[in-house]
Amino acid sequence: MDASRTGCLPLAPGVYRFRDAAGRVLYVGRAVGLRRRVASYWGDLGDRRHLAVMVARIARVEAVPCDSAHEAAWLERNLLQRRLPPWNRSPSGGQEAEVWIRLSASARAPGLTVVHQPGPPDGATRYFGPYLGGQKVRDAVSGLGRVLPLAYAADAAAGTARDLARVRGAAPGARAALAGALTAVLDRDPAAVTSLHAELTARRDAAAAALAFEFAGRLQAELEALAWIAGEQKVTQAVPCDLDVHGWADGLRVSFEIRGGRLNGWRQRPCAAATARRYLAKSPPEWAGFAARAADLAARLR
Repeated sequence: MDASRTGCLPLAPGVYRFRDAAGRVLYVGRAVGLRRRVASYWGDLGDRRHLAVMVARIARVEAVPCDSAHEAAWLERNLLQRRLPPWNRSPSGGQEAEVWIRLSASARAPGLTVVHQPGPPDGATRYFGPYLGGQKVRDAVSGLGRVLPLAYAADAAAGTARDLARVRGAAPGARAALAGALTAVLDRDPAAVTSLHAELTARRDAAAAALAFEFAGRLQAELEALAWIAGEQKVTQAVPCDLDVHGWADGLRVSFEIRGGRLNGWRQRPCAAATARRYLAKSPPEWAGFAARAADLAARLR
């Protein structure tokens, strides 16, 4: 393969795969920036020198741009759990744990908790997710609780807990408002996410100005974790569903298979425009942008 083709790749996050001359998939990977990551295989491999043999066999690069690094992580994981190419070492698709965030607005024990499985919903409890990365999600929950201290808004708070609640503005009467604000962030409402990000950024900058660099570093980790959980992510869904999604560009159709709510199959093949229209008509509208970007990139890489 001509390495200059990597210049067609976007700077955005995504998943890539390498095929040999016979069309066999050699490797599947993910990247925060597709162009830089894929191009690195034709540069100094550093501690990846064992991949030189694979690179010599690459005949074609295929890639899917994603809306966030989190989405790219999920897509890589789903693809590798379904089928492990010969040059991939981990069948799990990375070491990140799959977790959920439990939000309770109960009078007795409100707050956010990171859990490994969602439980049955009730009037005071809601689950958000799934997310990849237990530590990232715990950092995000820490940042959320720092700005929106729902855990201090219990009815039965006494002594020190009551004093802390008063200092943090988390009286029981504020519980519904705090739960609503947290729900908006976890639902990825842009205004709510922007507001929380701005508050954490201001606190980080104030800590750095006061030379509290360790605390500033902690806040920076929370900011990065907030971006991780708030980024657009649709390739692994909370509600299981079975869908086939298609995109088309310049005579090439890209098809995605979603089974049990997880996008875990991806194919591309030549297709006439008239035929492609029938497939596109069957694709859910909410997937149109994702599939169209993938098809456009596939046509440019061809």
